[in-house]
Amino acid sequence: MPRIIVTLEPASSDAAGETPVLLDEQVRSVHLSTGHAAAQLVERLAWAVGDAESAELARSAARDARQRRQAVSGARSGRSHAGSRARSRRRDTLLAQSAP
Repeated sequence: MPRIIVTLEPASSDAAGETPVLLDEQVRSVHLSTGHAAAQLVERLAWAVGDAESAELARSAARDARQRRQAVSGARSGRSHAGSRARSRRRDTLLAQSAP
């Protein structure tokens, strides 16, 4: 039986089984036999494609936000180590100066 399936590309090769199916419909020639029936099929297909585009945009936005958070987190951890090294050097200098 012929089918129309609309789904998203897997986010990764590991997530191939986790992709949402937005349309999975058996199709027969009767679905294209009249203008009205064909228009209904195309309308369902258009909804599924629109939903897939929206889901892909949301996935992309979430991925970008996650990357930004990781970049900010990495930058913060780098600064905190640099600051603690500077404090250690100052402490060592003060101890060396106060030593007899």
